[in-house]
Amino acid sequence: MRSEKITKERRSYDDACAAAHALDLVGDRWALLVIRELMLGPRRFADLRAGLPGISANVLTQRLEELERHAILRRHRLPPPAAAQVYALTEWGLEAEPIFQALGRWAARSPTHDPTLAFSAASLVLSLRTMLDPARAGGLDAWIGLDLGSEAMRGHLAGGMLQFERGDPRRADATFIGAPPAVAAAIYGGQPLAALEAAGALRLAGDRALAARFVTLFPLPPKAPSPPETEPA
Repeated sequence: MRSEKITKERRSYDDACAAAHALDLVGDRWALLVIRELMLGPRRFADLRAGLPGISANVLTQRLEELERHAILRRHRLPPPAAAQVYALTEWGLEAEPIFQALGRWAARSPTHDPTLAFSAASLVLSLRTMLDPARAGGLDAWIGLDLGSEAMRGHLAGGMLQFERGDPRRADATFIGAPPAVAAAIYGGQPLAALEAAGALRLAGDRALAARFVTLFPLPPKAPSPPETEPA
């Protein structure tokens, strides 16, 4: 079984700069990704582990405790019949979304980014909110469903903005049914919807013309120049 070394007490940068303090709060490995998984609403411990398959239970427990101590998230128990403990971002914690948007836009230009690696439903949804081009969206006012297997949600596209909520994706004008990588292949990878359907990777329900337009609303920024090749000594 793979194990991860846990540092019991993280050293501070001892720097009054607010950016340095931000790193004191969320600079540990996995902390930002735990916050990412909570951006769409409360999650159980098991849900967080499913969205972050590379993290160990011990490290996740430690990160949750640290984020709670810093008032970034809180834990509470759902009322019956669920009666499960969940973790949720505080109002201040939710204000971190622009951090992910700025990092996402910047890192999308990386020449070494590997889009074939695994990613969660929360990662896909936040990327859609980040990369939406309001000019391309024009006057669209529509509901988009995402049935991603482990996650089901609806997004309201209006006013050049895209807001998502967990819910029945069938109550949408157009619905994408498939794993996050398949949806991303259509939106970011330029793979034709018909080809993905023929391969059994993706299914569409509802307004197909709307679905075809939706996947064109998220242009990626140009890549930064690749590093120069190192000449042999």
